[in-house]
Amino acid sequence: MRPHSLPVLLLCAALCAQPALAGSAPPTPLAPDQQAVHVLNRLAFGPRPGDVERVTRIGVGRWIDEQLQPEAIVLPAALTARLDGLATVTRSAGASLDEYLALRRQVRDEDEGARQRRRELDARVAREAAEARLLRALDSPRQLEEVMVDFWYNHFNVFAGKGIDRALVTSYENEAIRPHALGRFRDLLGATAKHPAMLFYLDNAVSSAPDPNPKAKRKGGLNENYARELMELHTLGVDGGYTQQDVTELARMLTGWTFDQRRLAAGGEGFRFDPKRHDQGNKTWLGQAIASDGQREGERALDVLAVHPTTARHVSRQLAQYFVSDDPPQALVERMTATWRASGGDLRAVLRTLFTSPEFMSTEAAGAKFKTPYQFVVSALRASGVAVANVGPLTSTMSQLGMPLYGCQTPDGYKNTQDAWLNPDALTRRIAFATALAGGRLPLAAFQPASQPAPKPVPLDPAALQAALAGSVSPHTLGIVGQGPERLRAAMLLGSPDFMQR
Repeated sequence: MRPHSLPVLLLCAALCAQPALAGSAPPTPLAPDQQAVHVLNRLAFGPRPGDVERVTRIGVGRWIDEQLQPEAIVLPAALTARLDGLATVTRSAGASLDEYLALRRQVRDEDEGARQRRRELDARVAREAAEARLLRALDSPRQLEEVMVDFWYNHFNVFAGKGIDRALVTSYENEAIRPHALGRFRDLLGATAKHPAMLFYLDNAVSSAPDPNPKAKRKGGLNENYARELMELHTLGVDGGYTQQDVTELARMLTGWTFDQRRLAAGGEGFRFDPKRHDQGNKTWLGQAIASDGQREGERALDVLAVHPTTARHVSRQLAQYFVSDDPPQALVERMTATWRASGGDLRAVLRTLFTSPEFMSTEAAGAKFKTPYQFVVSALRASGVAVANVGPLTSTMSQLGMPLYGCQTPDGYKNTQDAWLNPDALTRRIAFATALAGGRLPLAAFQPASQPAPKPVPLDPAALQAALAGSVSPHTLGIVGQGPERLRAAMLLGSPDFMQR
């Protein structure tokens, strides 16, 4: 450990001793001057310089209304230009898959340079996907949209490291997640169910009724992976009242939901229903008799699951956990559930119920959530105001902290609770990142040839950083930081217990 990191570590170590918030007393309203900071830490990835003043000026209620209608917010021209320049992000799933499959064939043919080209393509796709996500999270004024993309991608997680999903996760986020992040849950559920990335990740693409012809080349077989996660994770929840028989029956209803790699790579459809794979028998699912009806069986299942009272309660609780506290108030969850059921799963309406609740806008909720590695890294860069041309140090830090982008292997995605991320090793790594960022030592500028001298580090101005964070940092912490060496104050702010919370 660097000696000058010790004051930062000692300050942050106090976090481990902080008691957990608890109790069922009525929530205490946040003071008006605290509300802007609170919504920027929850509906956004933390304040940038000037954000607290802007939200305070226009009013917290108006700002929330704006964020709930992201399509009306114009993206900065510079951000749009950078996103348009990311070729692997802007192209279709079919074009990405075509290039991936072509290189895979060359590797199988033992082409001398194919393996290297394949590694280069994988690295480029991963780099540009991360760059697009991080640029939006850092610079987009549609902050709630970016927060919801983070939430829903984890909810409907697809692991980028599985086979052809390396080429598909970017289109999955852009086509299945992002357009529906603040829309209707049924549309989001259907888009994820039919995207080739999910069909491949949870194996529904190969699920079929057993072929009655034993000599057939295609060996049919039922795969229950997607049906299980559809109920356990995406909708009803692990205690949702269904049985293993319901999982099997739902998997039968979803047989034939697939895609053809060759057709997709040639510019064809990303989803197709194959009647030859479909189990034509009658089913009984969630106590209801399901007559054989082809693709409409699966559509009916999604219709039922999207508005099921148990789904409404399960997903409402997850939203409340993400935005309010690790153990959210049950009364709030029930009101969100009621809104879900009354609106037919209108996510904007459910979120409005959440954001206008006394539980959300309370002193108990403010600072009660521990930042995930993604939230910590993004919020630190936003607060610093540093321009980012190279996202490599950010993705590297998130990997070191155990949260590589698109890198969760299991379908349940990354957790957002304190227990998942608060430990001594992680705190030490966060502080190392905070210290490097504050000292201007992260290579965030555009790539420079080795022949050119490295630019001189430009440390963060602690006074400017403190102004950007405004009420995010307590007077007690500010007093400790003020007594520290000038050159360490910015690092102490970013490594403080207050900044680790949101």
